[in-house]
This record gives sequence, C-alpha cells and structure tokens, in this order.
Amino acid sequence: MAAVTSVQYFTERFSLTCNKPVSHLQLACCPSHCAVPWQDKNIRIYENNNLEPPLELTGHHGDVSAMAFGTVTDRLLLCSASEDYVIVWDIDRCYTQIKEGGIASGRVVGTLLGRVVHLSLCPLSAKMAACSGSRVFILNAEREEAPRVLKAHLGPVTASEFCPWDVNLLVSTSEDRTFKIWDMKKGDILFESAVLSAYPLLSLFFMEQNSQFITGSGDGQLWCYTLPVDHKCRLVTKLDLSKLEQKHERNLRKNISPQIRPDGATRNDVRGTVETAKPVLRIWAQKLHSSHTSLKQRGSCVWIGSSDGLYLLDLDTSELLMNLPLRGDLSISMAGSWAISNELGGNMCCLVTSLFGTSVALLEVNSARLDELCFRMATGLSVDEQLSAVPSSPLMTMSPLNAELAKHGPKPQRKIGVSCQKSVKDQPLVFHTQVKSSGYNTAPHRTMFRPKTNVKKKSISSATTITNTKCLLSEYPSHFEAPCMPYAHLTVSTTPTLVSSLQYSGDGKQIACGLGDGSVLLYNSSLTSNPAVYTGHSKAVNTVFWSQSKRWILSTSEDPALCIWTANASEPVLTMGVEQFAKPIRSAQFYYLDKFLLLASGSNLMLYLYHLDTTRDDIKRYKQRSKSKLASKFSMKSGTDISSVSAINDFYSYIVLAAGADHTIQVFDMNQGCMATQISDAHCRAAHHLTQNKGSPFCTQALESYNLFLSSALTDGLKLWDLRTARCVRRYDSHVNRYHHCTAVFSPCGRFVATGSEDHTAYIYDTRSSNFLHKLPRHSETVLNVAFNPANPECVFCPAALLWDLGGTPSSFHC
Repeated sequence: MAAVTSVQYFTERFSLTCNKPVSHLQLACCPSHCAVPWQDKNIRIYENNNLEPPLELTGHHGDVSAMAFGTVTDRLLLCSASEDYVIVWDIDRCYTQIKEGGIASGRVVGTLLGRVVHLSLCPLSAKMAACSGSRVFILNAEREEAPRVLKAHLGPVTASEFCPWDVNLLVSTSEDRTFKIWDMKKGDILFESAVLSAYPLLSLFFMEQNSQFITGSGDGQLWCYTLPVDHKCRLVTKLDLSKLEQKHERNLRKNISPQIRPDGATRNDVRGTVETAKPVLRIWAQKLHSSHTSLKQRGSCVWIGSSDGLYLLDLDTSELLMNLPLRGDLSISMAGSWAISNELGGNMCCLVTSLFGTSVALLEVNSARLDELCFRMATGLSVDEQLSAVPSSPLMTMSPLNAELAKHGPKPQRKIGVSCQKSVKDQPLVFHTQVKSSGYNTAPHRTMFRPKTNVKKKSISSATTITNTKCLLSEYPSHFEAPCMPYAHLTVSTTPTLVSSLQYSGDGKQIACGLGDGSVLLYNSSLTSNPAVYTGHSKAVNTVFWSQSKRWILSTSEDPALCIWTANASEPVLTMGVEQFAKPIRSAQFYYLDKFLLLASGSNLMLYLYHLDTTRDDIKRYKQRSKSKLASKFSMKSGTDISSVSAINDFYSYIVLAAGADHTIQVFDMNQGCMATQISDAHCRAAHHLTQNKGSPFCTQALESYNLFLSSALTDGLKLWDLRTARCVRRYDSHVNRYHHCTAVFSPCGRFVATGSEDHTAYIYDTRSSNFLHKLPRHSETVLNVAFNPANPECVFCPAALLWDLGGTPSSFHC
C-alpha cells in the first residue's frame, strides 16, 4: 500500500510489476474488483476493498491481451481474450471453486480469433464483441457458437461498444480514423463517418441520458455525436483537450490562487509547461455529488484518461472543470491505459498501466476532497455579487439613469425701447410655417354642392367593441413546437444586396430590415405588401432597432451615422453623425423603456438623452427640431474596441452587456455607473453578437429566465450564459460559423434558440439540450440574421427572408 500523494486527491491502493510491458492492454475494473495480467497467460483478480489474497485464473495458452467486466442476470463476469481463446469467467463461481480446493475454470466462447485488443459485453442480451484486426466478432457469452463477423474498416479496430438503449446497435472505432454503426441482426452498416482526424480513434463511450456517444483520438480530439432513431448521427461538439487545458490554466492564473490548484503547480511551473498531444485513452462518466448548487446541476460531466492524468470535462459547456495530473508519490507518472469505475463507497477507482514500464497501479480518487476542490474552484471563479437582469433595488441618487433632458420653453421677447417695438422689421412675405397652394394647377369644380340624404348611422356599440377587441393582447402559444415548415418567401431586392439587420416590432405586425445599400425597409409581418423605404445612410446599415412604444425605428451604419425614423415620414426625425462619433457605431438601441439611446463606438459605451419632434418648417427644412445630449460615457476596462452590445428595453433593467475585441464580455451596472464583472476568454475570438432573453409582451417567463444571454464568435460556436454566475451553461456547435457574422435570437417563450449558418441553413436549438431540433434549408446564401415574431409563433431568416411557421399550419397568414 502506497501513501497518500502530496496533492491529496489520488490514493495508490497497490502497485505490481509484470514481467512484460502492458502499456496498451485493456485492463478491467468494476466497483468491487479489478483484473490485471500476471505472468503473461494468467489473470489476477483483486477485491478493491481487500487486496490480499488475489484470485488467480489460469486457462489461456497465449498472452492475455484484453479484459472486461460485465454483469448478466446479476452475475459478475470477466471476459478475457488471447490469441487462442476468449473465456468468460463467473467470478462468484471461481471463488467457490477455490474455496472447495479446486481450480477456477471458465467457459470458452471463442477460439483462434487472433490478437484481440478490445472486449465489450452487452448486459441485456449476453452478447460480446471482440475486436481483432480489422474485424469485430460478435460472440455469445453463454455458450460457444459460430461468431458473426463484422468487417468494413480499412484499418485495425481499436474499440467497440454496445448501445445501452438499443442492444441491436454496435459502434466501432478504428485506426482508419472513422467510426461505424452496425445493425447486429442484419450485419449491415447503418452509418459511417468521414475521416475525423489525422490520428486513430482510440476510445468510445455512451451517455445514455442524452442519447449521445463520445469518441477520442490519439491527438487529444474529442467528438460528441447524437444517435437518433434514424441513425443519422449529428455532431454536437468537438473539443481539443490541449486547448481546453491552456484556457483552464489561464483562468486559474487570473482568478484562483496557487494554493487551491489541484495539481499543486505554481504559476512559473504552468508557464514552463510544454504543449504535447494528449491521447484520449479512456472516457468515463460520473455525476458530481458536490454540495455546491451549480455543480449539482451538471449531469454531462465525463472523465478523460490521458497519458499525463485525468481531466474532467463538461460537455454542455465544452469546458475543462479540472485536471488531476499523475504527480507526487505515485509509482506511475505516464499512463499507457486506463480502466475507470465507481467504487461502492462513492469514490472512483482507476487501474493504470505505465506507458514505458511494466508497472500496474490501482488509484483511488477521493470523492470528498474532489467535491471540496469543486466547491473552492466554483467560489473562486464566481462573481463577487450576484447580478440579475431584473432589478431588485431602486435607483440610486447619483445613478446615471436619473439623468433628464432639460426642457427649453419659448424665449421671451427682449424689450429695448418703444421706438424699437413700433419699428417695422424685414419679414418674409409668408408668416406661416406651411405654405398653402394657390390652386392654379387644380381643375375647376364642375358640380355644385349636393347634400347627402342617404347617410346610414353606424352602431356605436359595435364600433366600440371592435376597437376594444383589437387593443387586447392575445397570449403567445408557448406550447408550440419549434419551426419546421416554410410558408412565405420574399426577395427584398432585385440586385445582390446584403440584409445586415432584422427585427420585429413589439406588436409583431411589422418587420424592419437594414440593407447593405444603406436603405431601411419596413414590411408588414406577412411579407405580402410593398415595403416602405427609408434612405438616409451612405454606407451599409449594420443595426435596426424598434422602440418599445413601436413608434420609432433606429438605424446605424458605417458612416458613422445614426437615424431615427417614424413610420409615416420618409425623412429621419433625428440624425447624429460624424460630429458626435469619431469611429463607426458598432451597436445601438433604445434603452430603459425608450428613455436613452445606448451606443457603442470604438471603446466607448455612451448613453444619450433625446427628444424627438416630428414637426417640420417648410421654409427651414434643413433644421431639425429633435435634440440629443450625452448623459454618460463608459469605457472598456482594457481600452479595447466594442464589437457588440446588448441591453433589455422591454422593462427596466440596469444591466448592459458589452463584448470586446480582447475576447472578453464585460457586464455594466448602469445603476451604479460602473463595470460589475468581466468574463475573460469568453470565446477564442471576439464575440461579434450578444443577445439577451428579453421575452415578449405576449408571453410570461420565470424571472430567472431573463438572466440568460447568448454570445456568438467565429469558429467558436454559440454559448449560453447565466448572468447570475457569469458562467457558460451550454454550448451550441452544430451550425457552421467560420467567416460571416451570423446572429442568434431567443424565442418569445424562451424555449428555443434560432441561429444562422454558413451552410445555407438555419438551426433551431432547444435551450435544455445541446442538440439542434431542426435544420431549416431552402436558403441560397449564408443565413446571417434571424428574428422571432413576439406575438405569433413564426420566425424570419435572412438574407432570403423566409418566413417559417411553428407547428406547420399557416393559420395566421396565407401566402
């Protein structure tokens, strides 16, 4: 028995030395027993809680190359393989034979299969899969029969596993860098992947709760796929173990002191580490039993056994939670293979072989210390004060949100003298602001006045009833499924023009579109009538935003210029240009129930007070009567440029999110007038889009749901964040976003997320899962912008401007 290591997380139960290297052999470990090869042809069975004396099994004539534990009808079985035999051992029966003075014996189920490198047992059907060369042999674990041979791989098969929820499915991985899904009844291939990596696929693991499986390669790459009923696998996420470790180390250096690091390394040790490939040797899932609330909710954590230690990954967020390296007093510093299992007491047991030596060690991971580490790391990385999009305190006295725009009344006339009052000054010939036409060009009247004698009186009660009915808000059908059927298609321009921005009005009756030619189009929600066109920008429009009152439309472009429009006028009510902004406006919107204009230009985040006046002087049309005034200005902490901004305007909220070019997301508290927290390394690149779960006037959500927001970055997918903990809670990576700035949006009910993609499709995700629900085609170009109707279950995608219906029945509109 070895002493507890210096890092206090690994306990070495025992270690033994074999006469030959066993670095790449498949070892066996279960909650109660572990099996190791002994003297090449024999096997020793150890009890995890009582290591002596071991149970020794003899029966193979060749070197044992693979072992696996399994249970069939509550009996613990051990499957072992060599070049001559595949033997199934009943462990309880073997113990009984030894106690009675006999020799432990097993049952031969396969003969002369070649060198078997991997064994797996199906507990439901008593079938066993043995991988030898480029073939997979399906054996009967109860008796010896002629095996069924599955052969289609171009290289040696490295692993195979039975599907837990469908015993007729088998997944195999190979050195040809592909995986295949087999139908064991017919022996057919149901799905075959493309070449995933330049290195062979080494490991495979099923996650039954999500209907997913994970495979890993020799260079540290991991792929997570779904296995639906139609057997068409979908990629959920792809991870690089080395990059995740680098990001994890950066976060530890910034947020956590070296005293609570799990590996005990100092800051200088971390900077001096050399980046090497980390082969995925073993994958194992284990739920964390921590007392911390955020860790209790993690149900997608998997352990990855690599050559230098164990890694705990969260597949929902694609983040590395912790790493436990093989250091200290352990007899093995570089692992060749892993066998991982949960102990009966709650701890995790790991059977490890040495990569370059002949040692085998049984390690125990202390669950109590592991939970303590999880809690300390979670509290070390959490924000100091819990934030919320819904305010819980009133405005402070000195809050920037208390600013008001001074109202200027009419200026009194200055009285200088009596002679000055009586003197006649030069005045225009017309004394009104509007000039009435003289009528010279109108046709003369040919009919005299005729009284109307057949006028019918309208019913006042019916008119009042119709008006009151139209004012009522109908409830959004939150029980509808995700969009699946298109029922309207519209081309916004006859020339190739980019649709750069898109948004529904608050009542869902109109859609505003910003185009690359500098114009803004206003459609009705059914896309059936001709749009209203607003021209005032000289460059591409990058933002359109509706006011909460549904009266004004805000647009910005690369001029830099900001214009505010009204639906019944072709000229902007307010224009802000180069004199206010030195750099282009990256994002702009109404904020705080239309009280402010929130702008981002360069590294500055600005709040403007404004007053809109729609009256016009026909003589002085060049002079606008609307006014704006800078109320507050905030700067990014590092001075980097802002790439995107998000804030809620549908209700009072103090929170403003800003994404910077330095890959950070900064959260500003406008009530206090300062930055509340910062998320470092939110993406591997700068986030080009931020959006919050703003809900809808037609649908009610739980208050906690408004704390969710999305961020999107090139080559780094879409991330779902929780504002209260400033942590990523889920990642969506099935869509393609490598070059264009594709945006995303929440549905009014908060159940779905829609995003554009570069593969000419749009993706609909469920916020409760990382899998996409629907992949909506019929687009001819990259889908950049998406928008949900806040009143009706439908959504619009651009640039093709396709309108999709939720549930597949176009009940609201007929096109």
